[in-house]
Amino acid sequence: MKGLRKRLALRAAALCTLGFAGSLLSVQAQAPGGPTGPSAEAMRAYSGLKANILKAADKMPAEDYAYKPTPEIRTFARVVNHVTEAQLRACSAVNGTAATALPKVPPETADKATVIAALQASFGECDKAFATATDANLAEMLTMGPAKRSRIGILFGTVAHDDEQYATLALYLRLKGLVPPSSEK
Repeated sequence: MKGLRKRLALRAAALCTLGFAGSLLSVQAQAPGGPTGPSAEAMRAYSGLKANILKAADKMPAEDYAYKPTPEIRTFARVVNHVTEAQLRACSAVNGTAATALPKVPPETADKATVIAALQASFGECDKAFATATDANLAEMLTMGPAKRSRIGILFGTVAHDDEQYATLALYLRLKGLVPPSSEK
């Protein structure tokens, strides 16, 4: 059991590293033909991850939302819900959205459609947050919980976190014999 956890942790770390590198390469590859600058880079990185996370959530069969590789690890649904929670927290800080106005995250035992609907709602909040970013306002300090963080710090923090969680989702898909969206041809 200990060996399996170690192998899973190593695979997840490798996928995180590769996923983040892939996001950065995607940003660099797209820059020549489109808008440039830090806010455009943040938007491109976010958009690519958004597509992969939504496709991964859709690709996992409903009956496998309760899947977890070992008893100590989160279920697939819990990982998706974690993305939802983190995005709502970060992007609502950028948007100035009150916590009471945010959608509720369903329990991990909710059906696939409910979990995906909440995920889509969190992407809606983040779509607004990333759309507000300009190169001129990236250094603006915003309140996020008890701390002050820059707009760019929150946005790229969201990208980094989503990238890490996508690596976990991709690993779960692979363990179920499915090809992750970022690896499809």
